[in-house]
This record gives sequence, structure tokens and C-alpha cells, in this order.
Amino acid sequence: MHQQEFRQRVPRAYREQCAIRRLRHEELLDAAHILPDGHPRGEPVVPNGLALCKKPDGPMLKYGLQGFQDARLLLPRDPTLRPNREFVEERYGMFRRAG
Repeated sequence: MHQQEFRQRVPRAYREQCAIRRLRHEELLDAAHILPDGHPRGEPVVPNGLALCKKPDGPMLKYGLQGFQDARLLLPRDPTLRPNREFVEERYGMFRRAG
């Protein structure tokens, strides 16, 4: 139940746009958790989410994102809805440890 609300609130906070590519195709937009749902702090709240395009892995994903290197993310206008910095740092640490 809470996931459905999360999937509605996150894209709304990002003005129905992908935070990276700024695409406005609602059928391609999804709410992605920063800290996973099973994580102790992985709550389904907007500051733990990003509005991102659904895209399968592979060459299109790789080449479709390369042009956005160093680009700024689109963020919610409301500062209270922006990604939680601690969550982003923790998730990046998880990524680094996995590599």
C-alpha cells in the first residue's frame, strides 16, 4: 500500500519529470528509492526517492546516460522534498563497497 503512494508522490514532487533526463513521459517515469525499501531507513517518503525514467540495462542505458555526465539533477522546488543528503551518501557508500 505504501509503495503505491510513494510512486505517486515522488513524480509529483519532481513535476512529472525524470530527475536526470527531464523527460515528461509519465509512462516512462518511476519512483526509485535511494535507500532500498528493506533498509532500516528506507522509508517510502519523497526525500528517499528520485523520479527516474524506466529503462532496461544495455547499450541504450549506457549511451543514453553518458550525455548527462556532470549535469545537475532536477530537484523538487520544495526543499523539504529534496533527496536526503545522508541517504544519498549512505547509498553511495553501499555502491562503493559492492564494487
